[in-house]
Amino acid sequence: MTIDSSDSLGSLTTTKTVEEMVGSNVSSLRESNITNNSNCGTVSVGFPITMMVTGMVGNSLALILVYISYRKKENRRKKSFLLCIGSLALTDLFGQLTTSPVVISVYRAGLKWELIDPSDKLCAYFGVCMTTFGLCALFLASAMAMERALAITNPHWYSNHMRTSVTKQTLAVIWCLVLLFALLPIAGIGKYTRQWPGTWCFISTGDSDVPGNMFFAITFAALGIFSLLVTLSCNVMTIRGLIIRCKTKSGTSQSSKQWERLTTETVIQLLGIMCVLIICWSPLLVLMLRMISSKVSSHECNPSLKPNHMSSRDVHLDCNFFLTAIRLASLNQILDPWVYLLLREILLRKFCIMANAVSNCSLEEKEKETQTALDALNKQDQDSSNLCKS
Repeated sequence: MTIDSSDSLGSLTTTKTVEEMVGSNVSSLRESNITNNSNCGTVSVGFPITMMVTGMVGNSLALILVYISYRKKENRRKKSFLLCIGSLALTDLFGQLTTSPVVISVYRAGLKWELIDPSDKLCAYFGVCMTTFGLCALFLASAMAMERALAITNPHWYSNHMRTSVTKQTLAVIWCLVLLFALLPIAGIGKYTRQWPGTWCFISTGDSDVPGNMFFAITFAALGIFSLLVTLSCNVMTIRGLIIRCKTKSGTSQSSKQWERLTTETVIQLLGIMCVLIICWSPLLVLMLRMISSKVSSHECNPSLKPNHMSSRDVHLDCNFFLTAIRLASLNQILDPWVYLLLREILLRKFCIMANAVSNCSLEEKEKETQTALDALNKQDQDSSNLCKS
């Protein structure tokens, strides 16, 4: 059986034509995906702008209020706590100012990091800022929780040993240790990489080939979880101590009523702080441990870096959720000044007024019910006495 050369050439040209058509379709799909990502980036640029403006306003107001309260002579016993709140507000403010402009610039560049950072040195700077300000906020929250727990559970030791100089030294140590830890990738231990969708840089969780990368990522997640546990346990101790002291001081005097009001406000504030910390930081830390165990990194979601390395399921579950988790952690920088300082005078008093009104209404209803029951009993007694007389 003979094969015609023209038929063979025709089949080859047909195969090449089909391959060219498939390649053109794939390239057009990639281009459409890139344009969709860029359009999505232009739409999403409002999110980092809103977060930056809101964080700047809240933390600036908190710093002003802390400064005014710190200068008052009657607040000498509260200076340690005011120093902690001021440091936390300053940390959150610098965290917003150092990272948000970079994210906004990348969004405006169409999600192309290379246009604003050809040397890729800005990624290391961004990662250091994210690690430093994230861990500092967590450790400062733990320091404030420990300070409150000591002031409530052991007031005599607190009044004798707790000085503003000790608070300043503790804050300085926290800052220095966290900054040294964040600089480890610059020294070659660990690595900061661009994360999905290419608008921010953070710790790589999947590069096991980089020296010390797994140690650096696991240590960050472990320190964050440890700080959360310390904050939660200290706040629970504070709430328990407040409730015990409130029961011992219960009475009808004005001081006991004021102590009950302050206890209620503080307990509500501490519960709000614990809820905000858990909601904002737990998803990121738990997801980091999950991605470290599976050796998956968010920067692998970018198809221009490592194509066909991850399945579509991993892309949707890990990458998008990791982006949401880091946004929740950034949201904590905005909520901190409100849950620690600004909302205390606004919402907590109103909540206490509402609670008192509800309790007063319930007491009035109970009094009306008891009065109605007494009237019914009196009426029955009168009827029975009238029957006896008759």
